[in-house]
Amino acid sequence: MTEDTFRLMGRTISFRAGESIAAALQAVGVLTYGPDALGNETRCFCGIGACQCCLVRVDGIVREACITLARPGMSVEPVERRHA
Repeated sequence: MTEDTFRLMGRTISFRAGESIAAALQAVGVLTYGPDALGNETRCFCGIGACQCCLVRVDGIVREACITLARPGMSVEPVERRHA
């Protein structure tokens, strides 16, 4: 099985073909994905796209990490960025 990579907030994340973003992140120990619009940390909760707790911005489009397949070269960011 081959491994590819995508970027999460500048960090390179390896994944296997057929893995969701959430599965790839969990495999490398990333359990939260940054803040949502209310400032709450996003994370994988239901794993089936029903709760929308795992929302991330993928190449500029908001998606559920648990049901979005990882693709080589994609950029994954928090839905909302924290401002200093």
